[in-house]
Amino acid sequence: MDKLKRGLALAGVVILLAAFCAPMLFAGGTGEGSQKRFMAAAAAAVLIPILVYICMMAVRVFGPKTKKAGQIRNVIFDIGNVLMEFGWEEYLDGFGFPSEKREKIADAVFRNPVWNERDRGDRSDEEYLLSFIREAPEYEDEIREVVERSPECIHLFPYSETWLHFLQEKGFRTFILSNYSRYMLDHTRDDMKFLKYADGAVFSCDEKLIKPEPEIYRTLLKRYGLQPEECVFIDDRKDNVETAVSLGIHGIVFRDFRDAASQLEALGIK
Repeated sequence: MDKLKRGLALAGVVILLAAFCAPMLFAGGTGEGSQKRFMAAAAAAVLIPILVYICMMAVRVFGPKTKKAGQIRNVIFDIGNVLMEFGWEEYLDGFGFPSEKREKIADAVFRNPVWNERDRGDRSDEEYLLSFIREAPEYEDEIREVVERSPECIHLFPYSETWLHFLQEKGFRTFILSNYSRYMLDHTRDDMKFLKYADGAVFSCDEKLIKPEPEIYRTLLKRYGLQPEECVFIDDRKDNVETAVSLGIHGIVFRDFRDAASQLEALGIK
């Protein structure tokens, strides 16, 4: 492609030189028609550069847009509370447990560090469930039901599918990097309508890695051949974004859709 561009540029220079030299060749001519040939050559010397300039501007305006090295080409999304709501508190409230019982179950399940560690997927679902039950064994039956029905607390945000589609239409590639347990992924993947607009996805349960561990970010970059400086990562957790930034990836801490869209626009993504 570069050789072709150089060849076209050289041809353009030759044509322009010929156009400028032609009037001088005819200026000293004699005989019938020499004056007309001179005027035609002079007109060509003026019109050809104008036409070349118009063609160059048309290519610049209507031709394919190429992004310079270092510009953002890829948008990487977390899922929970970015593309899909993780509304565990409202979900738990729906059981109607008395306040004290509700708090004990919340501590045993959703506030338990094992809940996040479950996203690593290196143990069976039953092993994780038993870890929750050990925190409040008097509520074993309730905990089993809460965990079994927990995919009900995941809901697709109305903007998610349109957002990724819009970015792809604008020429950006989109990717998913999310902490997600195997159980939740198996039960909510069909609701992830945005996945058809994603160029790739890395889920923690598949890699046995979880954010903010740097290796899971490197896994995404390596698998899809991404350059860190050409990526922006959107996550609702500051520590996850900080790790991305430490690896050279642009980072946005997600607060709401409008704020994230505004920050993307500031990075030239619009």
